[in-house]
Amino acid sequence: MATATAQLRNLSVAPRKVRLVADMIRGKSVAQARAILRFTVKGSALPLRKLLDSAAANADNAASERHARLDTDEMIVHEIQVGDGRTLRRFVHAPRGRAMRIRKRSCHVTLVLSEKE
Repeated sequence: MATATAQLRNLSVAPRKVRLVADMIRGKSVAQARAILRFTVKGSALPLRKLLDSAAANADNAASERHARLDTDEMIVHEIQVGDGRTLRRFVHAPRGRAMRIRKRSCHVTLVLSEKE
């Protein structure tokens, strides 16, 4: 059973927003996931589509090193994890001489493709 992984580190989109898109492609085939991500109107859809293409290329490369044939469009998104990255803290002026904190969140995404069982 062949698997392929790809990681996306320090994506400057909040993890909660990325999880909305990641939940849509979990368990789908690569071809279906590409179609979903192409027509999803979210800011994290393009980076996740690039990550999916990278994982498919990793699987294709690993198969060619073993001299095996592999159809990457038939592989499924076995696992996709979205974890918290670092948070940049900024301050903005508030009334009465106070300061309010702005948290600019980022995330790490790990994608695992596997063959259909």
